[in-house]
Amino acid sequence: MTREHDNTVDVGKISGVFGIKGWVKIFSYTSPKENILNYSPWLLIKKGETKTVEIVSGHLQGGGIVAQIKGVDDRSQAEALVGWEIFIRREQLPATSEGEYYWSDLIGLEVVTTDGVVLGVVDNLLETGANDVLIVKGERERAVPFIKGQVIVKVDREGGCIVVDWDPEF
Repeated sequence: MTREHDNTVDVGKISGVFGIKGWVKIFSYTSPKENILNYSPWLLIKKGETKTVEIVSGHLQGGGIVAQIKGVDDRSQAEALVGWEIFIRREQLPATSEGEYYWSDLIGLEVVTTDGVVLGVVDNLLETGANDVLIVKGERERAVPFIKGQVIVKVDREGGCIVVDWDPEF
């Protein structure tokens, strides 16, 4: 999700420590999850504080991700980073093709039906296997399937909205 800085994207968080040499466990929001290691530097944010760190090394470890951060050489230094959110600069992401979107590009967009009824704003997305689903929060919460050409009529990032063919009563 895009937060404090319009130019950053939330890609994960530091969830724990690994070993005694300063390695950290990473919970990644990228797909596939190990792609988070392709982005360096990271901007770490926690409770309004920010710091920039460089990744020295990292790999899959038992179904998770572990990483070594430059200058973090022991377990106590690694423990101090647990709970920090990991952001990258938007320009670090590969460009998308026409009609493709990063989830972070959709969060915060207003969702409007083809009849002009405002359903709310995209709060987050879910991956269901069949298709992604927009979680739209307005006067109530709705789950709207992200199916281009059927439900999703138009995504207008510059205009800040998504037009959907969706019954507002559903």
